[in-house]
Amino acid sequence: MSNGDGDGRNDLRMPDDDEVFAEVVEMLGANRVRVRCADGKERTARIPGRMQKRVWIREDDIVLVEPWDWQDEKGDISWRYEKSEAEQLREEGHLQ
Repeated sequence: MSNGDGDGRNDLRMPDDDEVFAEVVEMLGANRVRVRCADGKERTARIPGRMQKRVWIREDDIVLVEPWDWQDEKGDISWRYEKSEAEQLREEGHLQ
């Protein structure tokens, strides 16, 4: 759906209060990845069952991670952005 001004901008999902942008830096196997989060921390993130086999996550993908309350160095991936969406996030200054 276009917003009518022809710039091709999509309304993208933004992080909730408990989510942060992250870049996948390494695939660890067993449905886990290492991510570099926008808050400067590296975390081990889990790919939840509802995303496995439906959403393919690769290195350099931009994702939303929900850090665990009880273990801040770990979290769950809640969303993956397509390459074009990640470019738009960079252009708009949401990502470094």
